[in-house]
Amino acid sequence: MNDQTKKKKIDPNEAMRVIRRVWNENAREHRSSYAIAIPAMLAVAGTTAFVAIIFKEVINGIYYDRRADLITTISLSVLFAFIIRGVATYIQSVTMAKIGNNIVARYQQKIFDHLMKLGLDFYTDTRSAQLAARINQNVAGVRELLDVVVTTIGKDIPTLLSLIAGMIYLDPFLSLLALLIGPPVILAVRYLSKRLRSIHRESVTLNSHLLGAMQESTQGIAIVKAFTMEDQLRTKISDLIKRVEERANKIARVSERITPFTELIAGVAIASMIAYTGYRAVYDQQPPGAMFSFMTAMLLAYDPIRRLARVQVGLEKSLVNARMVFEILDVEPRQADSIGAVPITVPTGEVQFDNVRFSYGNDVPVLHGISFTAEAGKTTAIIGASGAGKSTLIGLIQRFYDIDSGRILIDGQDIAYVSKKSLRQSIAYVSQQPYLFEGTIADNIRYGRPDATDEEVIEAAKLANADEFIRLQPQSYGTEVGENGATLSGGQRQRLSIARALVRNASILLLDEATSALDNESEKRVQQALEHVMQGRTTIVIAHRLSTIVNADHIVVMEAGRIVEEGVHETLLDVPNGIYARFYQLQGKEESTIIDDNSDMQPTPVTGTAE
Repeated sequence: MNDQTKKKKIDPNEAMRVIRRVWNENAREHRSSYAIAIPAMLAVAGTTAFVAIIFKEVINGIYYDRRADLITTISLSVLFAFIIRGVATYIQSVTMAKIGNNIVARYQQKIFDHLMKLGLDFYTDTRSAQLAARINQNVAGVRELLDVVVTTIGKDIPTLLSLIAGMIYLDPFLSLLALLIGPPVILAVRYLSKRLRSIHRESVTLNSHLLGAMQESTQGIAIVKAFTMEDQLRTKISDLIKRVEERANKIARVSERITPFTELIAGVAIASMIAYTGYRAVYDQQPPGAMFSFMTAMLLAYDPIRRLARVQVGLEKSLVNARMVFEILDVEPRQADSIGAVPITVPTGEVQFDNVRFSYGNDVPVLHGISFTAEAGKTTAIIGASGAGKSTLIGLIQRFYDIDSGRILIDGQDIAYVSKKSLRQSIAYVSQQPYLFEGTIADNIRYGRPDATDEEVIEAAKLANADEFIRLQPQSYGTEVGENGATLSGGQRQRLSIARALVRNASILLLDEATSALDNESEKRVQQALEHVMQGRTTIVIAHRLSTIVNADHIVVMEAGRIVEEGVHETLLDVPNGIYARFYQLQGKEESTIIDDNSDMQPTPVTGTAE
C-alpha cells in the first residue's frame, strides 16, 4: 500500500469482478430488504410513466373536448398515483439506507477483524494513521457501489423504459428522433470515465496522506511544541491540502464536463420536439394532448437519463473505493498458526532458545544462532547495546515473527506448533512505552484478562502501586484515561500497564526496559511493582537497572545478534576484559544500590542503563 498503488487502473473485467464480489458478499444477506426496495422502485417508475401518459387525456378530454365526466376519474387517478409514488419513494429510500448502513458497518467490522489477524510485519510496512484514513474514506465506496447498481437496475432503467414505451405509444416518429441523443452521450461518458478512474484513486491516496499527517501531528503535539515544529508541519500540511484541493477540482472539472454536453443535447432535442409538434398543431390541427403528454414524458425521462449518463462516472469512483478496501482484506497473514496447532500448556514456564536465527525478511540477519535457557520461576536479564537484538528476543517469544531456523521451546513445546492465542495468553508483557486504550482505568487493567472481577482488578492495582493514585482520580477506577492516558503521568501509565500484566496471572513475564523512560521517583515505585510481578514467575527482562541485573538468576550479554557472555553476576565480573565487567564498572559499583532507612519504600537501586 504505497504511492505506486495510485497508478493502478481497473479494467472492465476487473470492474465486473469487483461488482460481482460486492454483490455476492452482500446481496444474500439483504435479499429480504431488496425484495421490498426493488418493487417500491418499480412502483415509482410505473407511476412516473402513468403521470406522463395521463396528460394526453387531461388536455384532450378535459380542456379540448370539455368532457366533465373525466374530471373526477382523472383527478382521482393522478392523486392515487402520487400517493403510491410518495409511499414507494419513502419505502425505497429508508430500505436502501438501512441496507447501506449495514454494509458500511459489516465492512468496518470485517476490516478490523482482518487487521487483528495480520502480523506486526504488515504494520511495520504501513503507516497506521494513513491506514485509518484510507479505511474511513473507502468503506462508504462499497455501499455506494451497491446503491448505484441497485438504483440503476431497480429504478432508473425501468423508469426510462416505461417513459420510452409511453413516448412510442404517443408518437413513434418523435420517439425515434429522441433516442438519437443516446449514442453521443454514451461515448462522452465512456471517455470521461477513463479519465476519472485514475484521478479518483490519486485523490483517495492523497486524502489518506493528509488525514494521516494531521492525525500524527495531533498525537505528537507535545513533540511538535517542544521542537517548535509548527512552521515545518504547517508547510507540509499546507502542501498536502493544496494538492488535495487541486485533485478535487480536477475531479469536479472532469466529472462535470458531461453536464453542459447533455444539457446541449437535451436542449436541441426538446427544441426540435416543440418545433415539430407546434407545426403539426398549427398546420395539421393536431389536438395538443398528445404533444403535451409526449413532452411531459420526455421531460420526466430527462432526469433518469441524466442520472444514467452519470452512472459510470459514479461507478468508477465507487469501484476505486471498493477495490482499495479489498486490497486490505486480501492481504494474507504471513504468519499463521501451523496446521494442527494445539493450545499450549505452561505448567512451569521454562523458556529455551535453541540455535535461533532470525532476520526481518530482508536477508539481513538479526540473530545468529541464539541458545540459552530461562529457567522456570527465575529471572533472566538480557543486556547489550542498542541493536544487539534484545527486543527481538522478546518479540519472538510472543511469536510476533517466525524464526528462520532453530526452535523456541516453552516447557519443551515448540511454539511454532502451538496456537498463537494460547501462547500469548500464557505471557504477560510490559513494554518500555505503556499504551492505554480509550475507556476507564478499570477497563485498561481488565484488558489483561477480560473475565477478571472488580476485586482482582483492584488487587492487581495495589500490587502495582497504582491503587493510591487511582483513588485520587475524579471517578476512581471509573475515570476515563484520555487518549493514550494523556491525563496521567508516565509513571502512572506504566503502573497501570504493570497492573494489566498482573491481572493476567501468566506464568511467563516479559519486561522490555519497563522503567527506562521514567523519572527517579516514578521509577522507584514502578520497580517496587515489578518486584511483586516477578515473584514466582519466569521473568525475562531487558535490563535497565543495575539491581535487576545484579540480582538476576541468569544474565545473558548480547552483542550484534550473538550471545557473547552468560552466567551470574559474580562469575561474569571475573571474565577478563568481559563486556559485562566493563558495563558494571562504567555504571559504578558504589552506585549499584542505595538503601534509605528513613524511607517507607523498600531498598531501591540506583538507575543505570544497559544501552
